[in-house]
Amino acid sequence: MTPMRWVYLALAVWGAIHPMYYFVSWFQANGWNLGEMIDAWYVSDATTGLTWDLTIAAVSLTIWIIAEVVVRRNWSALIAIPATYCIGVSCGLPLYLFLRSRPIV
Repeated sequence: MTPMRWVYLALAVWGAIHPMYYFVSWFQANGWNLGEMIDAWYVSDATTGLTWDLTIAAVSLTIWIIAEVVVRRNWSALIAIPATYCIGVSCGLPLYLFLRSRPIV
C-alpha cells in the first residue's frame, strides 16, 4: 500500500472518531434525541452556515462518487456515501480517496 493510501486511511479513521466524540458527548449531556441535535445545528447564523457548508460538500461528494463509480466500476467505493451521511464529510471524503486510490486489476 502506498504512503498516500495510508494517509487517506488515517484521515478517514480520524474523521470518524474525532467528530463522533463530540456527538456522543452532546448526546450524553442533552439526551439521545436526534431532533434536538438537528435543532442545535441551526441555533445561530454561524452554525447554520457551517451546516449548509457541510451539506453542500456532502451532496457534491456524493455526486462525484456516483459519477466515478459508474465510470470506474469500483462498486465498493459506494460505502463512502453512507459514511458521509452517517458520520460526516470528514470521514466520507478520505474514505473515498482511500478506496479510489486502490490499484485496479
